[in-house]
Amino acid sequence: DPALRDIADQAGAAVTSYAIDHPADLSASAIAYENHGVSFRFECEGHAYDVKLEVPGTHNVSNALAALSVAHIMGVDLGRATQALANFRGIGRRLEVVGTQKGITVIDDFAHNPDKIAASLKTLKAFDGRLIVIFQPHGFGPLRLMGKEMVEVFAKYFDHNDQLLMPEVFYAGGTVDRSVTSKDMITWASEAGVQAQWFETRADILPYLKETAQSGDRIIVMGARDDSLTEFAKDILAQA
Repeated sequence: DPALRDIADQAGAAVTSYAIDHPADLSASAIAYENHGVSFRFECEGHAYDVKLEVPGTHNVSNALAALSVAHIMGVDLGRATQALANFRGIGRRLEVVGTQKGITVIDDFAHNPDKIAASLKTLKAFDGRLIVIFQPHGFGPLRLMGKEMVEVFAKYFDHNDQLLMPEVFYAGGTVDRSVTSKDMITWASEAGVQAQWFETRADILPYLKETAQSGDRIIVMGARDDSLTEFAKDILAQA
C-alpha cells in the first residue's frame, strides 16, 4: 500500500511487506478458490509454505498474509502459524453460511459500504449460481453519501440473472436527513441494468423468495448495525 510505505519511510520504521503475486517478504501465489475456502502458497526467507483457509476470498488471503507477517516478526515458527490458520473458521457475519436447504444456500454478511460489498461479491462470483442479495442500508446518511457508489459495485459484479432486493433503511433513531431512501437506490440500480426491487418491509421479502428462489441460488443477507439480520437469514433458510 503506497500510503503505508510513505508513513513507514517518514517514521524510519522497519518494514515487513506482504503481497499477492508481487515481490514481497511474504508473497502469495498459486491461489486456488473453493466455495467455502481458499488455498495458496507463500515464500519467506527462502522457505515455501502451503496454506489452506476455511474462509473464502482474495481479501482473506491478504488477511492471512498480514497475520503471518506479524507472526514472523514475533518469531513464531511459520509452519506452526500456517497450521493454526487452517483451524480458523472466520468471524460472524463475514460471508457466514447459515445453511443450505433444497439446494438454496443462505449467507449472512456484514458488508455495508462499497469496498466491503465489492470484496464479498468478488468472492461470491468466483463460483456459479445466481445471487439474490437482500441489502439493508445501515443508515440514511451512508446511503446518501455512498448509495450511487454502491450501485456501481452491484452493476459491476452482477450478471443479468442476479437480483438486488432492498427493504427500507435501518433507522437507529435521532434526527436525520431522509432525502435519499432505499427506493432511490433501487431506481439507480434499475437504471444501471441491475434487476432490483424495493419492499416496504423485510417481511414482504419472504414470500417473494419462497416463490422465486431455486436450487443453486445463493441468498445473501447483507447489512450492518441491525442485529436481527442474522435471525432474518435463519427465517429465510427455514422456509426454503
